Amino acid sequence: MCPLRLLPRLFLFDEEELMPEVRAQRSLNKARVPEIARYITDNPNSYTFSAITASVDGGVQFEALGAGPTNFRMGTLTVSMEAKFIVNDGQHRRAAIEAALQRAPELGDETIAVVFFIDRGLERCQQMFADLNCAVRPSASVRVLYDHRSDSGNVARHLSMQSPIFRDLIETGKSSLSARSRKLFTLSALNFATVELLSEEELQDFTSAIKKSMEFWTAVGEQMPAWSLVREGRMTSGEVRRDFIHSHAIVLQALGRVGRSLYEYPPEEHAWRLRRLRTIDWSRKNAAMWEGRATTGWSVQNSAKNVVLTSNQIKQVLDLELTAEESAAENAMLEARKAQRRGKRT
Repeated sequence: MCPLRLLPRLFLFDEEELMPEVRAQRSLNKARVPEIARYITDNPNSYTFSAITASVDGGVQFEALGAGPTNFRMGTLTVSMEAKFIVNDGQHRRAAIEAALQRAPELGDETIAVVFFIDRGLERCQQMFADLNCAVRPSASVRVLYDHRSDSGNVARHLSMQSPIFRDLIETGKSSLSARSRKLFTLSALNFATVELLSEEELQDFTSAIKKSMEFWTAVGEQMPAWSLVREGRMTSGEVRRDFIHSHAIVLQALGRVGRSLYEYPPEEHAWRLRRLRTIDWSRKNAAMWEGRATTGWSVQNSAKNVVLTSNQIKQVLDLELTAEESAAENAMLEARKAQRRGKRT
């Protein structure tokens, strides 16, 4: 049990300026802190908090009271004064408690439970964060970034850092991009595209999965000049995303789906088929091609049906055969278009 007045001093939260890749948890959502602080001060006799979970990076020694069947679980935990505490779960509670103490210092002698784990490195801390937040989930990109048990996530993370196509273009901390973002895709979008490209069996072989993914996305990226322009700083992500659909998650996922079909064809056909990507008009204004597939009006859609219909269009340009499921979705969309045109005429 830790007195509330000691919590801000022992458990420092100074990771805001670090990249998500080297943080052990998500960024602090400062908008949540005042609300939690008010909850404490408004209910000083009845507020309830679950334990804070922290990793101890430093010397730790436990001395049991005795060797009996119960005594060995009780004792004294001694932690080095030089040790660092990394909050794996409870950073918002910690920040809110600090804010509440400024308004009500008398709460300082109240206590909160703390569960300690021995620090085993950044990867273990990130995995603990992913596990502890599986019920109340952070952003999809952060889950992919920190969940080292996910085969597709492991591949997507590697691509985001090592791929010449995606390096410096992947947002790892959020699952949506602002108009001013310098990133072109989110890590969660790249993860979905990876799941489309590779089968579960392929994902289990990390080395082979990386080789195939690198090969495919490098070939695709060479047909997308705008992606390179963003990386080189000659165009902004906002400009590209505003005018074209090929920089949106739906197309990245659809391209992964197309890639899985492409690899069913002889290797010598891959290059010339993918070069046809350059012939596609990716403009949002190209309603004849994308309306009802990737867009509705000016808005880009990202449902499972839209992914299939978008991949259908790309596959037709690359002269790839549609599956029975894809053909059914295609026919349904064409019938809907005909019905819509008939409705307009009447």
